[in-house]
Amino acid sequence: MFDQLDIVEERYEQLNELLSDPDVVSDPDNLRKYSKEQSDLQKTVEVYRNYKQVKEDIVEIEEMLKETKDSDEIEMLKEEHQSLNNQVPKLEENLKFLLIPKDPNDEKDVIVEIRAAAGGDEAAIFAGNLFRMYSKYAEAQRYKTEIVEAAESDHGGYKEISFSISGSGAYSKLKYENGAHRVQRVPETESGGRIHTSTATVAVLPEVEDVEIEVRNEDIKVDTYRSSGAGGQHVNTTDSAVRITHVPTGIIATSSEKSQIQNREKAMKVLKARLFDMKLQEEQQKYAAQRKSAVGSGDRSERIRTYNYPQSRVTDHRIGLTIQKLDQVMEGKLDEVIDALTLAEQTDKLKELNNGEL
Repeated sequence: MFDQLDIVEERYEQLNELLSDPDVVSDPDNLRKYSKEQSDLQKTVEVYRNYKQVKEDIVEIEEMLKETKDSDEIEMLKEEHQSLNNQVPKLEENLKFLLIPKDPNDEKDVIVEIRAAAGGDEAAIFAGNLFRMYSKYAEAQRYKTEIVEAAESDHGGYKEISFSISGSGAYSKLKYENGAHRVQRVPETESGGRIHTSTATVAVLPEVEDVEIEVRNEDIKVDTYRSSGAGGQHVNTTDSAVRITHVPTGIIATSSEKSQIQNREKAMKVLKARLFDMKLQEEQQKYAAQRKSAVGSGDRSERIRTYNYPQSRVTDHRIGLTIQKLDQVMEGKLDEVIDALTLAEQTDKLKELNNGEL
């Protein structure tokens, strides 16, 4: 581990020199690339330097203890020595986690797709609840949310809805939401007071740059059509909605807001995200065949969480987490759940690095 940390620190110093070179920073691409790499390494280097300083201080105190005869000074040095030794295991643990390879998609914006599944009208209402939950979470994180495509349900909520969430680290926070979400409650439409179980599926796709996914013009078919909503003011009277079909894969992306130009841009973003996601799913399936992580393999059919209204309980089945804070979670306060899932994934990766040992 310490050999690896020395390499990281050396690279950090090289980046400092590069970013001090006017010839290097005059190129915007180089400036952006090196600045990001330096920023990614900074936390690890700071903790490692702190660790080395603590170790040096321990050695220095041990030398002082050998030389001093003063009982008060000896007592004081022993206390300081104990305090510094107590810091070492925590710093080492922190360094292990900092060395875990980061997901290259973590800093990306995302496209979130929610679809009502089993449960009819109640599933659509629940899909609307989930959309509101993620919107509230994004607002608290100061992320920007924008609807791309929505099919409203006659009784409220959505049959399906796609929306983008933009902000630093959006994918790192929301990637754990992939899967089937289950709700248990008495529907508003239920007169007998019986608890129903309904589900909605969530897909979180990282937005991609053009250099990552190339979509050739000859591979796509673009159609415009008149979008229709729930009626009244929601009905579109012009052919502004856009449907893009990727012919080789059959993947389709649509957007039906007011502007046809914006709809084409949004639909193309979604198409690229879906094509990129298809590649990710193939890679994750290969990985899952070798070893399934604590937070699942990303299988969209996997039931990941239950929202139980009668007991005000939220349970994440992947890590066995249960919290009695349903009202807060539905208001977008997802940090406790996301932090637990992040820790579970990091711990799992750490076990892999250490051949099954923490």
